[in-house]
Amino acid sequence: MPIQDSSNPQASAEIPPHLNRWNWGAFLLNWIWGIGNSVWIALLCLIPGVNIVMMFVLGFKGSKWAWRNRLWRDEEHFRKSQRRWAIAGVLVLLAVPLLIGGIWLSILGAIKGSEPYRMSMEGVRSSAAVKAVLGERIEPGYFVSGQLQINGGDGRAAFEIPLHGSDGEGTAYSHALKKEGVWDLIVLIVRVPGRQDPIVIINKSKLPLPGSPLDT
Repeated sequence: MPIQDSSNPQASAEIPPHLNRWNWGAFLLNWIWGIGNSVWIALLCLIPGVNIVMMFVLGFKGSKWAWRNRLWRDEEHFRKSQRRWAIAGVLVLLAVPLLIGGIWLSILGAIKGSEPYRMSMEGVRSSAAVKAVLGERIEPGYFVSGQLQINGGDGRAAFEIPLHGSDGEGTAYSHALKKEGVWDLIVLIVRVPGRQDPIVIINKSKLPLPGSPLDT
């Protein structure tokens, strides 16, 4: 049960039925909304495993608890306040994926602008074996994944690059190391759907690649 303030004349008053509705601000902002509306039970949303359930409880009972736990000038004051909370919740809901998307795009831009990525694509496009399978016009796909770590003059990169050409599609896998400021492409292979063995372009580390020779 919410903590009630005995000095609040609304503490024992039931919320008018037309105000006792689903509270989007309480649902979307949960514990933040709870602090702002003196509904301290909302802090249970900070407990893993309880938070999801509590969000729905707040959405269902939030209006009732907020009405009782704070002193409102009138119904319009309460309605406007809860509307502002709901708008803020929607804005946060929209902002989070935009923020995540922005971070992801910055990481993707760092990968595609890196020297090992450029070296990988140059190696793929200059490989006669890859051209024979994918065609002449080989372009990278948009969703590149992998790791790029740089520490001063040293670094490491490992990429998975989707490819599409005029005759087919595939995926390039590359591994590069940076020592004393210079990048060196250690492994570069291309895998094609329906083909068991990879096309080995570079394998300086002599890694065992199933279905193919150690190097070309």
